[in-house]
Amino acid sequence: MNDQAATIRECLNTPVAGHYDLIVAGAGPAGVSAAITAGRLGVRVLLVDQTHAVGGIATVGLMSHWTGAAEGPLYEEILKRSSQPEDEECYSAPQTINPEKLKSVLFDLLEEAGVDLLLYTTVAAPLMDGRCVIGIITENKSGRQAWRAGVVIDATGDGDVAARAGAEFVKGREDDARMQPVTLMFKVGGVDTQHAVFPGSFETNTEIPKGKIQDLGRQALAHPAGHVLLYRSSLPGIVTVNMTNQIGIDGTKADDLTRAEIACRRQIRDIVAFLRSTVPGYEHCYVVSTASLIGVRETRHFRGAYTLTSEDIVEGRVFEDWIATRCSFNFDIHNVDGAGLDRHGAQKHFVSKGKYTIPYRSLLPMAVENLILAGRSISGTHKAHSSYRVMPICVNMGQGAAAAAVVAIRDHVLPRQIDVSKAQKILTDLGVRL
Repeated sequence: MNDQAATIRECLNTPVAGHYDLIVAGAGPAGVSAAITAGRLGVRVLLVDQTHAVGGIATVGLMSHWTGAAEGPLYEEILKRSSQPEDEECYSAPQTINPEKLKSVLFDLLEEAGVDLLLYTTVAAPLMDGRCVIGIITENKSGRQAWRAGVVIDATGDGDVAARAGAEFVKGREDDARMQPVTLMFKVGGVDTQHAVFPGSFETNTEIPKGKIQDLGRQALAHPAGHVLLYRSSLPGIVTVNMTNQIGIDGTKADDLTRAEIACRRQIRDIVAFLRSTVPGYEHCYVVSTASLIGVRETRHFRGAYTLTSEDIVEGRVFEDWIATRCSFNFDIHNVDGAGLDRHGAQKHFVSKGKYTIPYRSLLPMAVENLILAGRSISGTHKAHSSYRVMPICVNMGQGAAAAAVVAIRDHVLPRQIDVSKAQKILTDLGVRL
């Protein structure tokens, strides 16, 4: 028996645990936003995630802040509800993330929208009818279960559902398949934030008493670490550190993720020693927490009906079939060979003609039906991906994917067959601006 036949037999023998209008796989910013939006629009939604919480890298991954200047009603609602300081000593900036508060806010939003949630659960396989995804197979403490769906949204980041359904993809850069490095975020306490420095980009080479901070980082920290990225947190004396760096990692392989986790944790000791000895305000810093989820920036790029390009982003292109709007970010390509910014990236010197849109065609994987992508795995080039992969833009994509799914469910058609203008009408009614 071949592998496909064995998978089919196993799926047929798996008990069906429930039926939903929409199943969203992955509860990162794209998946949470898709689930909230669809729930508010009145469809029955199941949201599944492998971790203990929702929010993905924004929460479990200890991300420092929401990056870029994207705009969108749900994104702005999340900012407003999660950025209110709980005490006067807290640092308050709308885009700064308090992961614990954000977890609670997102749980509240999902509950208010009537979304069913299943955590500690891995998507083992898609449930297929020919080329059509009709649900998912999950594995968790309850065993193996099947879940039927009218439509499935893959917001796993790596496109796990799409890949296992047979959708076409490439990994990493077009010429050599190399992918951006991974990072384990962590926080340090004991920082004198009145005198501390906060270099927020690779191109911020702040002058400190011992020299320029990025130059000092490269001299002191062993390859592939070496850049210095430090961000205020929402809590007094605590700073979020984005400085661990591991290259040559394929985030779709468990062996690579294990190796990266160990390597990044070892780097933390040297990073803290460097901060104490070199950077003003960090003389007495210490580790207070590390992320429970390693930050994977890039893996699969699925082949869609349209491949978003860097030119689309620079031109601020508005597509007729737009599904996410007012997207804005630079080309944040982390160096595949080590620390810092890749030579094709652009942060400080990034220039565009305006905010861009993402076409619905880029969310539809080729060769597979009834599946919508949301998040960094959509159809785009390596360089374009470095812009649209960031969390605010993923929120906008999730909201757009949900609107499209709702149209498909209401009209009893496949997502590829919907009248996109109906999804756009839903989005504009929700406050999305073009």
